[in-house]
Amino acid sequence: MSKHILFGIIIILIGILSCNKDNKIFKPTPYTIEVPAFFPTELNITPDNPLTLEGITLGRFLFYDGRLSGRTEPDSLMSCSSCHLQSNAFECGISHSKYTDGHPYGITGIFTPHVMLPLFNLVWNPNGYFWNGFIGTENPNPAKRTLEDVVWMGITAPHEMNGDTGKTVALIQSIPGYPELFKKAFGSEKVTMKNISRAITQFIRTIISSNTKFDRYLRGKEQLAENELNGFVLFTSENGGDCFHCHGGEGNPLFTTNLFYNNGKDTAFTGAHEDLRDRYHVTGNLMDIGAYRAPTLRNIELTAPYMHDGRFKTLDDVINFYSENVVWSPYISTLMHHVGTSGIRLTLKEKSDLKAFIHTLQDDDLLSNPAYSQPAVFPDGSYK
Repeated sequence: MSKHILFGIIIILIGILSCNKDNKIFKPTPYTIEVPAFFPTELNITPDNPLTLEGITLGRFLFYDGRLSGRTEPDSLMSCSSCHLQSNAFECGISHSKYTDGHPYGITGIFTPHVMLPLFNLVWNPNGYFWNGFIGTENPNPAKRTLEDVVWMGITAPHEMNGDTGKTVALIQSIPGYPELFKKAFGSEKVTMKNISRAITQFIRTIISSNTKFDRYLRGKEQLAENELNGFVLFTSENGGDCFHCHGGEGNPLFTTNLFYNNGKDTAFTGAHEDLRDRYHVTGNLMDIGAYRAPTLRNIELTAPYMHDGRFKTLDDVINFYSENVVWSPYISTLMHHVGTSGIRLTLKEKSDLKAFIHTLQDDDLLSNPAYSQPAVFPDGSYK
């Protein structure tokens, strides 16, 4: 064997050993979601972004870090948590100290197109994101199909952080502690927007609401009061509240189908709809004019205002709308069975019972779980 061939073999072996050594170093810890009783078993996790303890840890830091916008000025700090408050079920809520009407706006002062939707239980949502499902499988742009794309958009959108991806990457790269966390999560200290989005998304997918009073009732661990049981019957009856078609029930503990409906709020539309962001502008289907997502009713007491445009401020307003203020249009969902009588026509007692049941869907554990809360200290030892 010639010396040249032998030398080549040695070089190849060194390369293989180096790769094996690197592989041994980069071994993120897989994280498995424990699916709660009665919940769907199919999870919406992007194949190239499996959950790991290291990725989730990094994502939690980034979710709460106001420097994610690529800025350090105190009046320009904005994070995911600026609007998605744990105390309001990861929604803005009408009680937000800054967005007093419950409608957030970005660093630029530009309002978001719609009011917010909460961030929990998204790992069970296969039908796109936002009120119209704009980011989802039906979007022809492959960069606007996954939850990772939602995070990317949140950082760059003018009505949110209005960030520059280059500045965001450079700033996070420069903060002591972050490069090491990226290496543990993704095998390299180099910070990229792709891995920023991946990490935050991993954290968001672990935010789960599954321990409401109604959950405990289904598991045989707690009883509902008489008015709550009456409300549950109304909720799941077509001749009662008729809520379950869009919001699920005993057989759908998510309390949403994650589908889109024209629920009879309006009779006329400007073009396809006045804000050009209804479901029609995603699908092109005329029957999607005026249709928006049916949001989850979990923790709904905390997520006012209601409907895509925030027109209703209280649960009573919503219940009254479905009871006697539904209006017909050519595009109204066929599931709005009581449009002929302008609504389901509940009595005062029935409204009270229905509201009592809806209150059983609040998950106090979600609001206080330390795994979802802001870290006490960031990777560089700072407090933000």
